[in-house]
Amino acid sequence: ALGRLALNQLNDYNVDTSLIRLEEGEARISFAVVESRIEDHQSIIYRHGAADLLMKKEYIERVNFNDFSCLLFTGTCLASEPSRGAIFLSLEKAKTANIPVILDIDYRPYTWASSQEASQVYLKASSLCDILIGNDDEFGVLAMKFEDSFQQAKELSKNISLVIFKKGEKGSVTLFNNKEITKGIFPVKALKPTGAGDAFMGAFIGSLLNVKSVEESIVIGSAAAAIVVTKVGCAPAMPMQNEIEEFMKINKITK
Repeated sequence: ALGRLALNQLNDYNVDTSLIRLEEGEARISFAVVESRIEDHQSIIYRHGAADLLMKKEYIERVNFNDFSCLLFTGTCLASEPSRGAIFLSLEKAKTANIPVILDIDYRPYTWASSQEASQVYLKASSLCDILIGNDDEFGVLAMKFEDSFQQAKELSKNISLVIFKKGEKGSVTLFNNKEITKGIFPVKALKPTGAGDAFMGAFIGSLLNVKSVEESIVIGSAAAAIVVTKVGCAPAMPMQNEIEEFMKINKITK
């Protein structure tokens, strides 16, 4: 029932579902219950038998990567097999098709056998990416030491075209073309933190695909994140482009 609900929601948002495969048996869609509050924010995420972790290489073989503008994935699908192997095959096929690859680290410790394994797998995947996005904690996992998180991001930027180091309410640093682009945030009265990263990613990548500059895209992504945290929910809180534009007319990003 939850799987059908997700498909119906995607259709309502006009998202193409032609490549979504329905799994049978004991596979389950992930389920999350999240509080809409800032202080002492809690969430429960059910990931037992998660259908997305059952993605196989044979499914990827059927996809023509030349039909797409980019490959965007999050680190959750790297946590275990068979999805890990399927993702690495996807990375190879994306490179062959000459389309950019974007990774949102999205580290969730409860899905990994250990932080050491997570670090090794993330670093291997990062070496095949064009854009890498994560927060200070996540780069700390890659470095295996939180204090070295920004240094790890800088080191990775030597071989990755664009690296975004997010710092929550302190903004972000983007490493691009041997430069550091530092941006603040759009100050808002936040209702909850949920969805900020997803909003940033979607608006940032969407702006790049619409030929906005990297710096413009960062600001647009930050505006989307600011809007989402002021609303209840996650997907329903995601702003449309016109809402982001109106928000940016009356709000300014901090330095």
